[in-house]
Amino acid sequence: MSGILPYPLLSLALLVLWLLLNQSVSVGHLVLGSVIAVLASWAMAALRPERPRIRRPGAALRLAGMVLVDILRSNLAVGRIIVRSREPGVNAGFMTIPLDMRSRQGLAVLSIIITSTPGTIWVNYDAAKCTLLLHVLDLVDETVWIRTIKGRYERLLMEIFE
Repeated sequence: MSGILPYPLLSLALLVLWLLLNQSVSVGHLVLGSVIAVLASWAMAALRPERPRIRRPGAALRLAGMVLVDILRSNLAVGRIIVRSREPGVNAGFMTIPLDMRSRQGLAVLSIIITSTPGTIWVNYDAAKCTLLLHVLDLVDETVWIRTIKGRYERLLMEIFE
């Protein structure tokens, strides 16, 4: 069965999503959605992603709560920056952050966190130097950003994945 459908939950979720998006449960949509779901499952199997091993689920819950609060705060801060855009003092810029984390899953989650937070964008990760290039909308003090990324996110992600 795993040869025909290597990721059955993924296939089922894609089929349900297909049917919801098309707002129809007709035979044609069931067949087309099933074909797309099976092909996507095969494509995922070809990529052969390694299974993440979450070592501390409690840390994952703490991280999720922390990220939600940070996203809310960042939305308010970016809103203030946009409203006061005519005032001087907003310094957008790029910065490099050295990372200790090596876990691919941890880096993927960190990229999602950073990109989901308004005012920051994950630009590049240099695996040879283990550095992250980050764009920040309001770059006043680089040490605050480094402390935030490494202390709040990277530390917990290393607990969870390494």
